[in-house]
Amino acid sequence: MLQISESFLRQAYARLKDAEDALKDNLNPYALRLSQECVELSLKAALKLVGIEYPKKHDVSRPLIDAKSRFPEWFQSEIEFMAHVSRTLAKKREISMYGDDASFLSPDELVTREEASKAVEQAKRVYELSSKLLSEIRSKT
Repeated sequence: MLQISESFLRQAYARLKDAEDALKDNLNPYALRLSQECVELSLKAALKLVGIEYPKKHDVSRPLIDAKSRFPEWFQSEIEFMAHVSRTLAKKREISMYGDDASFLSPDELVTREEASKAVEQAKRVYELSSKLLSEIRSKT
């Protein structure tokens, strides 16, 4: 359990750093996609830490909400925020990679700098909360 969560959080951190770099390079769609992956891995690590088998899909908001009582109070108070971020970024994942063929718009035309910047900041917060949870659980074992 701890090893899997630690691995997921290492991968989440790498994606967060790459998302920050992509944002600096004005690669807004890529920054958003990497932010989504960071959030997904961070939340799957958190779910694993409390014994929940996460679904094999990008949005884990439902199992996160369903497992709310398994988390410490400080983490519970952030679950609505984290679930919202998971849902929102998962919905934007596809357009951040492929754009919208129906309207002939590229990812660069669909993902703004503001949107990418917000995604990176949200991913950072989710990562930090999940890392804090890991540290807390690790210190109790």
